[in-house]
Amino acid sequence: MGKYFGTDGFRGKANVELTADHAYEVGRFLGWYYGREHKARIVVGKDTRRSSYVLEYAISAGMAASGADVYLLHVTTTPSVSYVTRTDGFDCGVMISASHNPYYDNGIKLLNREGEKMDESTIRLVEDYLDGHLELYGQPVPKLPFAADEAVGSIVDHSAGRNRYMGYLISLAVYSFRGKKIALDCANGSAWSIAPNVFRSLGADVHVINDHPDGLNINLDAGSTHIDGLRRYVAEHGCDAGFAFDGDADRCLAVDENGRLVDGDQIMYLYAAYMKERGKLLTNTVVTTVMSNFGLYKAFDAAGIGYAKTKVGDKYVYEEMVRGGHRLGGEQSGHIIFSKYARTGDGILTALKVMEVMMAKKETLSRLAEPVTIYPQVLINVRVKDKKTAQDDPAVQDAVKAVAGELGDTGRILVRESGTEPLVRVMVEAPEKGQCQKLAQRVVDVIIAQGHKAE
Repeated sequence: MGKYFGTDGFRGKANVELTADHAYEVGRFLGWYYGREHKARIVVGKDTRRSSYVLEYAISAGMAASGADVYLLHVTTTPSVSYVTRTDGFDCGVMISASHNPYYDNGIKLLNREGEKMDESTIRLVEDYLDGHLELYGQPVPKLPFAADEAVGSIVDHSAGRNRYMGYLISLAVYSFRGKKIALDCANGSAWSIAPNVFRSLGADVHVINDHPDGLNINLDAGSTHIDGLRRYVAEHGCDAGFAFDGDADRCLAVDENGRLVDGDQIMYLYAAYMKERGKLLTNTVVTTVMSNFGLYKAFDAAGIGYAKTKVGDKYVYEEMVRGGHRLGGEQSGHIIFSKYARTGDGILTALKVMEVMMAKKETLSRLAEPVTIYPQVLINVRVKDKKTAQDDPAVQDAVKAVAGELGDTGRILVRESGTEPLVRVMVEAPEKGQCQKLAQRVVDVIIAQGHKAE
């Protein structure tokens, strides 16, 4: 990760850590970089945050000032920007969003021409430009030229691209949802108009909550990070299932007919099992992150399904899927990637795929998720002086090994560094919550006793 861009883009408090000036300069770079050999074409989407408009206008102005033609999708989802970028032949795509964060944060996500997250080498060039020491092919680039006369870029509406994306999602459904009562929690975010229209087009009796964005209520007690509202709604209104999205709709969590959470791990299991029985799980491998629940791996083992583990971040999941030719991967948080259909996590697509399994198997969601027993988990974050020193300490390593030995094949311990904060995260999964707490605290106590805790 770089100075500005993390695993999910340039993110921070809007107009404090991520300003309109930042957005303008990122736009200047992108318009120039992709326009060195031809007139660049760049597509831009945004979520419903009030600050998204400021950043959209600023980055678009920067692109056009460098000579790029800019196509605005307006309020849309991250996966729709990915889809339109790769299918409409754009040089790159930009999504203005801070995903599941509160309204006062925002972010800039960059996608390459294939609709994938931008490669690290290009991101480094963007950061070098922002810091004023850009070099290309070994030559310094002290100042970017402005376009003039007919070379100045245009900024145009491209809402037709968003509509084509909706049509694409509808085309992927192989069953009508007629007779199914489905609740959707749109988090007052990007999914608020797209998801209900897709489900209604497929015949579902759709009930929608949190679909009145006002610029300040995105993710506010709503969506995939605040699932209890949807759980209550599904149970009280007798819905067959519910689906909750985050602010930019690249993730989805489900709720079964009893109002119980079906998380990303359970979604990966039920769809992997469905693929395997039809001979579609080509490598017989699902890509997960190290934070997937121990119960998922036990269920995969019982079903004869293999798995790979990556660092936390859907970026790393997708890279491993490409490397190994795998069709399915994702995170417990609901970033699920179906590589045959998309290059990023897509919450609405995930909901459609869960519905496909329900319709094909003629089973309730609770029955489909039943084989995965979610183990209790305790996560303790320790603020430390130096993450690597603390994690590599021999005494800490010995404590971790001792806990792993005590758990055997009944649970697991994971100690990892935070990617964005000076924290070491100690996570334990075991059959009993009390056991998790005791074993995690044992390792934390060693970290503190060794003098690694920050004051």
